Formats: sequence, C-alpha cells, structure tokens
Amino acid sequence: QVQLVESGGGLVQAGGPLRLSCVVSGRPFSSFTMGWFRQPPGQEREFVAHIRRSLGTTYYAASVMGRFAISGDNAKNTVYLQMNNLKPEDTAVYYCAAAGGYYTDPREYIYWGQGTQVTVSS
Repeated sequence: QVQLVESGGGLVQAGGPLRLSCVVSGRPFSSFTMGWFRQPPGQEREFVAHIRRSLGTTYYAASVMGRFAISGDNAKNTVYLQMNNLKPEDTAVYYCAAAGGYYTDPREYIYWGQGTQVTVSS
C-alpha cells in the first residue's frame, strides 16, 4: 500500500520561503511521477509541479515557474517543494500525489497525501 504524508506547511509573510516535504512509503517514489497540487479556498485543485525522478525531468505551472523547485531524495524516499518569494495568492492546501504517467491533470493521479496548509500573509 502506497502512502504519502506531507509536512512543512504554515504561515509565512509574503516574500518568504517555505519547504514542503512528502514522505512516500510502500514503493520507491522514483517509480512514479510525483506531483504537487494546491487547492486555494473555494477553488478547484490545480497543478503546481511534478518530477519524474527516473528521467530526471521536472515541469512547473507558469504561476510558480522560477519561484518553486521540486526535488527528490531517493535515500529518504521523499519529495520536496521549495517555495521562494511566496505571494498571498499562493495560499492553499498543498497536496502531493503519485501517478503512473506524466500528467498535470489531478484526475490521473492515483495516490494522494492528506494535504498541508500554506498561508501567505501580505
């Protein structure tokens, strides 16, 4: 059974950094495409970034390009989302998820974490 557990959310001032972690258990995360998604209040879940560790490839939503970085640590079986220069519009519940293919559509992701709240104050 694959399980994903996120951590690292919190309250941060605009312009500040935050790093989210997603610990994967049950299978090596490198066997999946690992994605980060977010759901702002009252809005639909949206794609943020994904990584295909086995291919060494990453992909980002335009809204976070240049500010966020996704990475992974094989030894810890953990995926990270480093978020810099945070903006109030980044406020959302952030989820990590695992998919078998290279997708940005959340409906294609099989496994999900419980989410972690990120709040950016202005």
